[in-house]
Amino acid sequence: MKHTTFLDKLSQAILLQSDMQLSNCIIVLPNKRAKVFLLESLKNHLDSTSFAPTIISIEDFIQEISGLRTIDPIELLFEFYEIYLSVTESSKQQPFDEFASWAKTALQDFNEIDRYLLDSRHVFSYLNNIEALKRWNLEPSNTTKLIDVHLEFWSKLPLYYKTFYDYLLKKGIGYQGLLYRESVKNLIPFTSTITSQIYFAGFNALNQAEERIFKYLLSEKKAKIYWDIDAVFLNDSYHDAGLFIRKFKKEWKPFVSQDFEWVVNHFSEEKSIEIIGTPKSIGQAKIVGTIIEKIQSENPNLEKTAVVLGDENLLLPVLYGLPESVNALNITMGYPSKNNPAQLLISKLFKLHTNAKQRNEKSYTFYYKEVLDILNHPLVEPYCKVEEVVKVINNNNFTFFSNQKLFSLYEEKYPNAANKYFELLFTRWDDSISDILANLNAILLTIKSHLSNDDAEEKVTKAFVYSVFKTINKLTNYYETYNQIKSLSSLQAIYKQIIDLAEVSFEGEPLSGLQVMGVLESRVLDFENVIITSVNEGKFPAGKSQNSFIPYDVKKELGLPTFKEKDAIYCYHFYHLLLRAKNVWLLYNTDNEGIDAGEKSRFITQLEIEKQPKHSITSSIYNAVLPEKASEPLTIPKTTKILKRLHEIATDKGFSPSSLTNYIRNPLQFYMQRILRINEADEVEEDIAVNTLGTIIHNALEELYTPFLYNFLELHDIETMEAKIDEVILKHFKEIYKEGEITRGKNLLAFEVAKRNVYNFIQLEKKDIEAGNAIKVLLLEANLSCELEVKSLPFPIKIAGKVDRIEERNGVVRIIDYKTGRVEGNSLKILDFIDLTSDIKNEKVIQLLCYALMFENHELKQHREVTAGIVSFKNMKSGFLPFGLGKGKDSEVVISKEILEDFKVALETLIEEIFNPEIPIKEKV
Repeated sequence: MKHTTFLDKLSQAILLQSDMQLSNCIIVLPNKRAKVFLLESLKNHLDSTSFAPTIISIEDFIQEISGLRTIDPIELLFEFYEIYLSVTESSKQQPFDEFASWAKTALQDFNEIDRYLLDSRHVFSYLNNIEALKRWNLEPSNTTKLIDVHLEFWSKLPLYYKTFYDYLLKKGIGYQGLLYRESVKNLIPFTSTITSQIYFAGFNALNQAEERIFKYLLSEKKAKIYWDIDAVFLNDSYHDAGLFIRKFKKEWKPFVSQDFEWVVNHFSEEKSIEIIGTPKSIGQAKIVGTIIEKIQSENPNLEKTAVVLGDENLLLPVLYGLPESVNALNITMGYPSKNNPAQLLISKLFKLHTNAKQRNEKSYTFYYKEVLDILNHPLVEPYCKVEEVVKVINNNNFTFFSNQKLFSLYEEKYPNAANKYFELLFTRWDDSISDILANLNAILLTIKSHLSNDDAEEKVTKAFVYSVFKTINKLTNYYETYNQIKSLSSLQAIYKQIIDLAEVSFEGEPLSGLQVMGVLESRVLDFENVIITSVNEGKFPAGKSQNSFIPYDVKKELGLPTFKEKDAIYCYHFYHLLLRAKNVWLLYNTDNEGIDAGEKSRFITQLEIEKQPKHSITSSIYNAVLPEKASEPLTIPKTTKILKRLHEIATDKGFSPSSLTNYIRNPLQFYMQRILRINEADEVEEDIAVNTLGTIIHNALEELYTPFLYNFLELHDIETMEAKIDEVILKHFKEIYKEGEITRGKNLLAFEVAKRNVYNFIQLEKKDIEAGNAIKVLLLEANLSCELEVKSLPFPIKIAGKVDRIEERNGVVRIIDYKTGRVEGNSLKILDFIDLTSDIKNEKVIQLLCYALMFENHELKQHREVTAGIVSFKNMKSGFLPFGLGKGKDSEVVISKEILEDFKVALETLIEEIFNPEIPIKEKV
């Protein structure tokens, strides 16, 4: 059954009253959004051309009666601050950002007091007495300074209110409540001038001022009122959807000459209602897309379909989740500007420049993370050439640097590419607030110049940029008008407050395609297909949050709305959405953890418990399909190209001992690093990484020992090295860590650790010499290699790597590998060579034996015995930890030809596996 919408019914009723010209009608609606829909409805019911009626929102109507102009909340805050300064002693005056923290709440309470026409003196004296009672009427001698300040604030509220009210009235401006109070005062003279017929349509909850105005105009027969309520809600005395209209129907009879219109019977008619729970908000966005596809498959026209967002932050996920077949879309809601990408960029710029000023008064120092946040931002990275600059910052470990250094890096990498946008982003912000605001405006205009009107995504981005551009312009006007923004920190605080209130408006065709809207924008409108998201407690309804100085019980006594009345308003909006709908989908988040969590809304439970006979209600929980296993180990077959690359490695650079142990640890990692040659991306090491510290220690030891190569070490050689430790460590820190900060924090500790490790190693050497050991260093950081013949392969396999140190000690050659981590001697002992290369715990043994194998035919060996082992800087007291074969103390062995032959057999097995085309590269998990 096709229902007549409320606006269609209203159009018919107005047109039937033939004694009144349409152009002589004033139609007052709860919001501005419905105007275009009502005009379309009137047009469809007219047979001839006619002048349109005046259609306005209730706020505009009140403004017209009062003869005052409403101002935005931030301008109101500045005006209030002017009054606050004028009535507060200079010694007790707060800066604007501190004042704003409580003034917003006070203004909200002023607004409520005026909208409900309460006697302000009574309210404030009541609150003052409550606060005094809380302190048990302490004598002045028993109070603290904090209590005195607190009580003084409450005693001054009436003065703030009265002075501010009079001040605004004199200027012809005001907040919403002031306009309401003045419109009631001005109601009689205004009514005497009215020649038009007024129609109030689609209202639900009314404040005291609205009630007074409506009743008076109705009693004077200047107006008619049309409600939109269903009999189910009106006749059920406990149903919150009818809470307010039941009251008006009962109490307004003396003021209303017309019949009570309209009570409908649509809610109890046939409806399909699907209740779908899914974890997280993103799940709801995906389900919305699926439902839209289903609706389109039955009827491509989506004009009678609405997506109502219980949580406005879900807008972007829902838009991205819509199917491509949606070619007409209208967004009739304000998206919070604080979440848009352009605003996030401006916030990052505030953070960067505020912190740069605060770090050091003399120098303007940027922190690398804040710079990279901006350079990698989606509204910067595509329009600035920054790839090379980012690489330099990462490669050179720039942690803190000046903006001039950043500009010089840019010029060095892009000498002929002057980029005004880059300059605007990182030009120093001085103390001139007007210059900062002009700079931000220039940044936003530059972004706009890069955006196209043809691309749908870029059009959305342009809406975001324009929203922030308007905010910055407002800031500029406030700064020039009120002169209360004295510093960058106060500018940042005020910007945050403005952006919290700002919204992004999107362009669209309101009468065609899918309608996406917020809850309040859905008032007066009717749709056949309704999808409502975030139907959770705390979202829909919004919950018990009370941003007010007036306690709950006082509000109840004074007749001010509490969360109970606000929940009833949400209840009416919810059931009105369902009123004439045929198909309804209610989506809620099943996850009870996280920011967007919460149990399903009481409205869903109420629908289920009070199920109408003709309603078909189904409930389901949607979970993403999860495989039995989180993931299967990745398996890569050895293709011809892979085998060719392995052959190239084997015959060119060779396999290093670490790459072979890498294969044992995880063949996929070996595949990534050696076959695909994918290296880890360079990032700034804010704290020195372990491998970087190891490189510094290795290089320092190489430099210290190089002058004494091929000579037996003497004690005076050790003393010479000791004297150079600090200088050499600092030199290699700067070479390896580059621009990284080493004068403080963890890096200073790392610097001292490096010095201590090198010093301890040299002391160990010194003790050995004093004990009579003859030590001669033969090689340092030496590149060695050898070829291994594998029977199953037609080419030799090259094994190559760098050995940290090879020395002669008492006639025996010792191969030494430095480890900055902790190594225990037992990890270098094996019983035999069976399964040596199948277990990663043997990686250090494999590395040592590879070094011995590579050194076997070196000219410096000269038939001397060879041992191999590790010096662990975190286990220095154990000294040299040798490779061992067998059990017990006698396991330390000279690495003989027989041992090397046994090792070759084990190594061949590993090489054969690597080259075997039948054995795929399989990830180890």
